[in-house]
Amino acid sequence: MAVIENQTFDAERALYGIDGLLLKNCSFDGPADGESALKESRNVEAQHCFFNLRYPFWHDHGLTIRNCELTDKCRAALWYSGHIVIENTQLHGIKALRECSNVRMRGCDVVSPEFGWSVRGIEMEDCDAESEYFMMRSANLHFTDVRMKGKYSFQYIEDSVFENCTFDTKDAFWHAKNVIVKNSVVKGEYLAWYCENVTFQNCKIIGTQPLCYCKRLKLIGCEMIGCDLAFERSEVDAAITTPVLSIKNPYAGTITVPAVGEIIRDDPDAKGKIVIRQGAYEMGRKIR
Repeated sequence: MAVIENQTFDAERALYGIDGLLLKNCSFDGPADGESALKESRNVEAQHCFFNLRYPFWHDHGLTIRNCELTDKCRAALWYSGHIVIENTQLHGIKALRECSNVRMRGCDVVSPEFGWSVRGIEMEDCDAESEYFMMRSANLHFTDVRMKGKYSFQYIEDSVFENCTFDTKDAFWHAKNVIVKNSVVKGEYLAWYCENVTFQNCKIIGTQPLCYCKRLKLIGCEMIGCDLAFERSEVDAAITTPVLSIKNPYAGTITVPAVGEIIRDDPDAKGKIVIRQGAYEMGRKIR
């Protein structure tokens, strides 16, 4: 493997098509403002490098990025690439990861709108993220100890697991399929509408109008804080440990809850059962 240290590159496609390269303490910056520095490369490792130019890692395979900084000017940094490791790195450019596969991230700081679209297979551990439309249309995600803030996250994702995470995010998990969320805090409005086969286990769910129009939804030992108009038109089996402000027209399944401020039944097709303190709720009765 060739080694390049302490150099600055700003030309267009400065290291195009390289196979086998270790970069140490290098900068991709300068007046030439060149794009696509490492496009179509293989087996590249960057350590303690600074990236301030567009599109550095497109169509790359076998890529490791450690202790690097990718600035807000380093837009669309990783596209169409595979077998990627990113550790202790700042990714601050828009659309930083897209159409990639087999990605492992650890200890990273992500500030990137539209991050992670159409990714197939990503493990993320102990990372912070701020984004909009985070991870849209991606699959096979496994997140552990991830802290995320933003809007419209995890839409249309499939076959994914989240553990010990904290998400402060509006409209999260819309149209998600085959997802498990464990031991996590999910805060935001309109959680997981139109999702299918999604399970929340030992989670704290915070925010208005969660979990509507769902199919095969499960909640196991979850808290629900500030949740009103929950479960509208959903097929749901839920064991909830805290009172719920209001539940509206669950379509099927059983919701067990210690108390509920209001139960709304104004849809004749809503047949879901609500169980309060071990006693079955009688359809048509409101609790205020």
